[in-house]
This record gives sequence, C-alpha cells and structure tokens, in this order.
Amino acid sequence: MLYINGEWLDIKSKEMDIVNPATGELIQRITVGGQKETHKAIKSAKKAFEYWKDTTGEERGFYLSKVASLMTERREELAEIITMENGKPFSDSLNEVNGAISYVKWYAEEAKRIYSDVIPGSQTEKHLMVLKKPIGVCAAITHWNFPLSMITRKLAPAIAAGCTSVLKPAAMTPLSAIEMFKCLHDANLPKGVLNLVIGSAQEIGDEMTSNPDVRKITFTGSTPVGKHIFKNSADTLKRASMELGGHAPFIVFEDADIDAAIKGVMASKFKNSGQTCISTNRIYVSEDIADEFAYKLAQKVEKLKVGNGMDEDTDVGPLINQDALNNMHNQINDAINNNGKVICGGEEYSLEDREGYFYKPTVIQDANDDMLIATEETFGPIAPIFTFQTEEDVVNKANHSKYGLAAYCFTNNLGRGHRMIKNLDYGIVGINDPSPIVPQAPFGGFKESGMGKEGGKYGLEEYLEEKYVSILTT
Repeated sequence: MLYINGEWLDIKSKEMDIVNPATGELIQRITVGGQKETHKAIKSAKKAFEYWKDTTGEERGFYLSKVASLMTERREELAEIITMENGKPFSDSLNEVNGAISYVKWYAEEAKRIYSDVIPGSQTEKHLMVLKKPIGVCAAITHWNFPLSMITRKLAPAIAAGCTSVLKPAAMTPLSAIEMFKCLHDANLPKGVLNLVIGSAQEIGDEMTSNPDVRKITFTGSTPVGKHIFKNSADTLKRASMELGGHAPFIVFEDADIDAAIKGVMASKFKNSGQTCISTNRIYVSEDIADEFAYKLAQKVEKLKVGNGMDEDTDVGPLINQDALNNMHNQINDAINNNGKVICGGEEYSLEDREGYFYKPTVIQDANDDMLIATEETFGPIAPIFTFQTEEDVVNKANHSKYGLAAYCFTNNLGRGHRMIKNLDYGIVGINDPSPIVPQAPFGGFKESGMGKEGGKYGLEEYLEEKYVSILTT
C-alpha cells in the first residue's frame, strides 16, 4: 500500500511478502511501488509545501496533537504489529509505541517555539534579523529495528517545522508505517504533507537522492548505505541527516556498583535482541573485578527467556532474518578461534514448531582486539567482556577509530565521570545510565556514525534554514 497526496494506492502489479521472524509465517502480502510512484509522491509534497510552509506553529501543533491522540488510542494494536513484523517482545513494542507518541507530543509543542533572532546592528539606521524558514520537501528512509519510533523522530519535526515529506520504510517492517499513516490520515492532515512509498530501495532511493525538489534527506541504517545515499545526494546539494552504525563501549571501573552495572548491561545489550545502533557492543571491565562481573552477568543472561515476542514471558525475541543469524555464528566462531571463552549461550536456539531466527543470549570472556567483535557491529545478543588496567588504557580502547554514536560508563568517582564525559569521543554518553535517550535530547553520533541530530530542539533545527534580513531605514 502506498499513500500519496492523501490517498491510499493499491498497485496490483507489484507485491511483497512480510514475514514474521519468530515463526517464518506470512503476515501480509502488500503492494509496492518504485521510481514512478516516488516521483509522484515528491511532486505531491512539493505542491503541498507551497501552503504548508505558511501555516502557523499552532496549526501544525494541532495536527500533531491529534495524531498523538490517535496513536494513544491504538497503541496496543500498533505494538502488536511491531512485534509481528520485527519480533521484539510485546512489552518492548509497547515501550516503542509510547516513545513514538512522546516524540509526536514533543514536536506538537515545539512547533509553536520556532524563534527568529534580532541582531544588534553596527549602525543605528540598520535593523538586522535572522528568520527561520522550513527547508522544503524532505525524504526520509527508516530502518527495521525501530519501525515506528524512527518514523516519528523524522516526520514529527518535519511537520512541526513546516516541511512536507516522503517516507520510505524498511522493506522488512513496512506495516508499522502503514498503521502510522492511517493515524495521520484519520487526523485529517492536509493532502500531500506526508506521503508513503514502499518498494525497491534502489528505485525509491535513487529518485529521492536525484530529484532536485527534495531539499533534505534523512536516513537511518548502515554506514555503507548512508555513504552511498550521501554521495548520490551531492549533485543537488541536499541537506543530509545520517544516523548510521555504532559500536558502543560499556566501561565498568573498579569503584562502580557491580550489580547496577550488570543491570545496565542487561538493559543496553539484550533489548530488541541486541539489534539497536546504541546497543552495547564491547564491555570493558577493570581487571580487579572482571571475574566477578563475568560470573554475575552470565548468571543473569542464562535466565533470559528466548521466544516469540507475543508470548508474555519472553525476554529476547528472534533476530530479523537468516543473515543476522549467520553473523552471530560468524562472530562466535571467530571469538573462539581467537581464544575467547563462551561462558553462556553461543549457539542457535530452536523452538518446537517454529522456524524463527533465534540465538541464545551469549557472554564471551577473555575478549581481545583480534576478534571481529572488537571492530564490527554485532547487532545481536552477544556480550563480549574485555579487561583493562588504567583509565587512559580504556579510553584509548573505547574510542573506536570509525564509530562514535553511544558510549556508557559506570563509576562512583565524580572526577573520573567528568573525565570520561570529556574524553569519550561519542555523540551520546551515559554515565551510570544505560538508557539515556529521551525526546527532548539530541540523538546522533560522531565520525562515521553519522551527521545531524534527531530529538529536541536540535532535531527541529535540521528542518529549518536561516534567512538573514538587513533593513536600512534611511
């Protein structure tokens, strides 16, 4: 299903199957589009921009508030769809829906707070102003691991700023986007303000990046794909926001509360089966407490229940597909070949009568820098434990040469905590906090983890540009 210019389009000639990763069963067969439909959606968004850009913040906020209310009414239905197409436990899906709603509510308020500036002039007869204007038509491409909240993090600030947009959701999880657009439609959002295209990544992506009417592109996904999109957008000099790969370190000093740190690892590493860009990828533990930490962590991990996300007692759902499962096997075999010790998990998990992509939550002791897992993003439920001796040593190890999205540090030493904030080269740093993401704060990384921010006033500014005005009164 496509949504263009306020209408649902059903193109019978092209179809795509959406499969439940926990069971291998077909959820739904949907129709898809390509270059032609994307061009039509961009044209619709451009036409709508001519009047949407001149609406007031109050009006744009009103529509967003209506959308938030509809999402709240349908939150269990939205959560069920997320679990069916993504696999995460239903409770985690509900948390995602609540998070998505919070972004819509936040930007419903921020739409009224787009302020311009008056600059003191260097001459008394000159009056200087900087006006904030919506950038224009935006193209948004989202990933499968948070199929609803990523949409609201991109589309809600676009609406608030006065932009119009075309969304392409991930091919594996488009049903959440369809349900989200039903909320937008039922909120009576004006035609063309938001448009939905589902289908070939190459056809849709190429049209989005090459079409000069698209003035901004926002993408969440892998670093190689992000680079490709950025290069393809260069000819038309689009503004770009890229939320790309991560390789988060989780540092535990000898003075930390070990139980609190383990609880933090559990929250960061195993949510969504480890399939998040800010998920812990490397755990660095002081040599003084490494054995105790590994033992306690393995005890906790072994108790995690693996299963279908719709089962009430499930803690860890399936991976998204067979490629993800193969990557777990590859990283585990490589770790063992490089003298790593698997102290729990380390193998595929089979459920009777189900053909899902399940992998046992795993802890690896004696991890080292020769392992693939030390440099390659895992995107799965594997927790490798590295050790360190000094603060300087762990900072050098933690600062990945390529990625710089999120990092975590547990310490009860105030001075050390402040030094880690300063020295960790990451866009997001959690000190004794494994869950730092909130709607009012910026989300984004350094280096090849991306550019631009989502969330808070910082995310809104990504959809605005400055117009400088000088008025001579004599």
